[in-house]
Amino acid sequence: MIPFNRPAVTGKEAGNINEVIKKNKFAGDGEYTRLCSRWLEEKFSCPRVLLTTSCTHALEICAILADIREGDEVIMPSFTFTSTANSFVMRGARLVFVDVRPDTMNMDEECVRAAVSDKTRAIVPVHYGGVVCEMDSIADAAKGRNIHVIEDAAQAILSTYKGRSAGTIGDLGTFSFHETKNIQCGEGGALLVNREDYVENAEIIREKGTNRAKFFRGEIDKYGWVSLGSSYLPSELNAAFLYAQLEEAEKIIADRMNTWNMYHDAFADLEKEGRITRPVVPGECVHNAHLYYIKVADLNERTALIDFLKSREVYSVFHYIPLHSSIAGRQFGYFHGEDVWTTRESERLLRLPLWYGMKKDEVLSVIDMVREFFMQ
Repeated sequence: MIPFNRPAVTGKEAGNINEVIKKNKFAGDGEYTRLCSRWLEEKFSCPRVLLTTSCTHALEICAILADIREGDEVIMPSFTFTSTANSFVMRGARLVFVDVRPDTMNMDEECVRAAVSDKTRAIVPVHYGGVVCEMDSIADAAKGRNIHVIEDAAQAILSTYKGRSAGTIGDLGTFSFHETKNIQCGEGGALLVNREDYVENAEIIREKGTNRAKFFRGEIDKYGWVSLGSSYLPSELNAAFLYAQLEEAEKIIADRMNTWNMYHDAFADLEKEGRITRPVVPGECVHNAHLYYIKVADLNERTALIDFLKSREVYSVFHYIPLHSSIAGRQFGYFHGEDVWTTRESERLLRLPLWYGMKKDEVLSVIDMVREFFMQ
């Protein structure tokens, strides 16, 4: 049996967790939380990185920091997870969904530009599969308009665009450490605060609306409730697990990249024959091998391929059902312009098994079975 995913484990996680148990300190913002934050800040040259309980919660903090209010419009792709949308809907935003580019499945930068209005308060690029969006064009669409650019880089840790790290290009960025991600701790996330003037407010929001962080640094003699916030701190157990992963991050990415490249090379002839479409990585981007997908002819062929692989105990999955076609999507937003690619391409896309430590013979088995399907 070949599952779709196996969460990465480096072997160092248990030792770190035992250290937490020995010290009897389990709540957030302990030693391992600080180690993780410092690692991320140094790695990405970011003014402040705050660990959170999930990428969803990091996005919620972003919505508060950007002062999203009732009636504000937030532009995002329809091809994304519900967390991208919910984080802003909870603040009263009206969502403006835009079409994707068929090559990368990222939001089309020209559609973004066309969707900007006087009501736009944020643009949320989602870096699908670890391939970063066309950020220069998106930044230009926001320039001089008091519009925040908030990167949903849930899938894109250690990916780059023109040499700049995903999550550090916009005003704010977010990572996910869910067990399906390259670097994981079961459930977790991070907020990248790329604007110095937002650091203090970000700390307050994350700490239940209190200035507790300043108190612990000795900057004030007592702390209290000073603003809006919630409980977004992960436990030290999660941070201890995560730190073991961060220390091996480059190794994990390199291993996944080997699998990604095996798939990509093996399916070149099927693409040349017009049977499938392979992922596209623009020249200005370096991706992190978060996932490998192929696109088949249509929804019916995708369903048949999923069933074919499952009958041979290989588990493949499709991805998002476009948000604008959902009940909540129609309630809280609308699709700007024409849906040329989003629905069509989402129905063609199939993700293949890929994880850290996947054995060569497992990869070759998946390749052989995909090829067998198209030889029928």
